[in-house]
Amino acid sequence: MAANPVLLFLIVGKNEPLYEAEITKRGISGNTDTSVARQSYFVVHSSLDLVDRATWSSQNMYLKVVDKVNQQYVSTFLTAGNIKFLLLHSGKSEDTIKIFFQEVHELYVQLSMNPFYRYDTPITSKEFDKRVRNVARRLV
Repeated sequence: MAANPVLLFLIVGKNEPLYEAEITKRGISGNTDTSVARQSYFVVHSSLDLVDRATWSSQNMYLKVVDKVNQQYVSTFLTAGNIKFLLLHSGKSEDTIKIFFQEVHELYVQLSMNPFYRYDTPITSKEFDKRVRNVARRLV
């Protein structure tokens, strides 16, 4: 797989993706090869069955790496409300990934406390997007 996008982050609700972000390295064009982008989304979405299986074998919110395809890893974090955070990355350290998920979870909790946000609906907040991307860029 190409190095662009470097990270693909999704928040998945019970029935649909709620939020998606492709985070690229600074200095690299934001234009991604569509076949690579499609493959990245396919890898993440296909890992959802593995996430469901891992959910029953662990009591932790951070499920670590649940899938690996072509030197790309899918790490997962579950909220108490069973919202899935999925991150496609190229082998970052587990501690870094865990910190990323904890910080994004904190942002998600703040968003969910907003009276204008309905639980398990697509996230359209530009401020939320900006903050998630800032947290993710620290990984790159």
